[in-house]
Parts: sequence; C-alpha cells; structure tokens
Amino acid sequence: MSLAVRVIPCLDVDAGRVVKGVHFENLRDAGDPVELAAEYYRQGADELTFLDVTASSSHRQTMVDVVSRTAEQIFIPLTVGGGVRTPEDVDSLLRCGADKVGVNTAAINDPALISRIADRFGSQVLVLSVDARRERGERHTESGFEVTTMGGRKSTGIDALWWVKRAEELGAGEILLNSMDADGTQDGFDLEMIRAVRSEVSIPIIASGGAGKADDFPPAIAAGADAVLAASIFHYGKVTIGEVKDAIRAAGYDVR
Repeated sequence: MSLAVRVIPCLDVDAGRVVKGVHFENLRDAGDPVELAAEYYRQGADELTFLDVTASSSHRQTMVDVVSRTAEQIFIPLTVGGGVRTPEDVDSLLRCGADKVGVNTAAINDPALISRIADRFGSQVLVLSVDARRERGERHTESGFEVTTMGGRKSTGIDALWWVKRAEELGAGEILLNSMDADGTQDGFDLEMIRAVRSEVSIPIIASGGAGKADDFPPAIAAGADAVLAASIFHYGKVTIGEVKDAIRAAGYDVR
C-alpha cells in the first residue's frame, strides 16, 4: 500500500453535465463538472476522476473542453476515462490537461492496447478501469467475479482476478475496481472483491462502488485499497472530503 491513502471524487459526465444513478441506470443531473471539480479541490480531494459515461464521438469534444477548463482551475492529478480506444486518444487527453487516462472496454477487446499505452506514455499514466460483479447465469469463472462492460449490463465471461493480473503484466499502473453489485447503492464497498483483487496484484487499487457514509471508507483500506473513490455521496452533500479523511485518520491510516 502507498504511504498515504488518496480520496478521489468521481464525476460521471454525460454531454457536459455530471450525472449519477444506481448501477449506471436512471441517471440524474448532479451539476456542472468544472464547478464540482473546483469545490472538491477546495475541500482537499487528492485526485479527481472524470468518466465520460456515453463516450460517443459527438461528446468527445465536449469532454475535451471540460477537461481543459478543469485543468486550469485545479492542481491535483486528474484521471479521465470513457471511450479511450487508442494511444492517440490518450495523447489528446493528456495534451488538454489530464494526468492519467482510464481504459476499460477497449483493453478487453485488445489487451495489447495496455502495453502500447504504457510503452508510449509510462505505466503511471494508465489506469485500468474494471467493472466487476459476481457472476450470473450459466457462465462460471474460477474466482466467482467476472468483468462486465456497458455499465455492468454486458457480461464478458472473463474472470476478474485473471484480468487484473494480466493487466498488471501488460503494464497497467493502477486498477480502478468498481463493484457493479455495489455501485450507487450506498451500502458499503465490496470488501470481498477488494481483498480478492489485492491478493493478485501489487499495483495500487482504487476502490469504487457502494460508499454511503464516512465510516464505509476505512474498511475498504483495510481490505487492501490504496485509494477510495466515491461519487453520489459527495455530489449531493451527504459527506464531505474532510469527513472521509477524518474517518480514515481516526482508523489509523495516513491520509494526504
């Protein structure tokens, strides 16, 4: 685990607005991304993550504009993901102010993309976003956790633990582990999933999905997360960055 735990607000952006739902469905407007980013920066966020939840070509320029305007106002690392398919996409986002880039579906379709990005820009730039859930239906994975796409709606049949280990070998610098079972529920992080992934990789894990209160964060760190990420509880003012850091500190962990 890194020396200090990072607290990361996540902003899901659709057509230039922040949205949030449950299990990536029934999305509600949560505000202007640049304004929210500036507020989280003031509150003491260690990093910010933007995810383009539609990632269509029509929204690409909108997202570039959002990233550029945000980078002018905040001075903490900014990760951008959603629809990244090529090293050229990574280059474009880095040039407009992103520090790291998240890759998900394109890496599943072409795992060598991880190596191409890492070789060109460095592993520290590449965050592999993994939307994992407990397996359903007739497909069976060895670990019981499978990788999904399309916001958890499409099963891949890929074992999540095999995938994170393979991604580390290919050059991924971090794993953004999003529990699709817990996403938006505010019932707490999926600690079993975090522990399982921690047992397979040595690179940092960002735990995502399920935070509902400040006390939900320390158990995720105890399970093996190096950073903790949340969205709706920050967007709707349920918990502040400072309250989360106080809870982590009270549990005996170093925070930035």
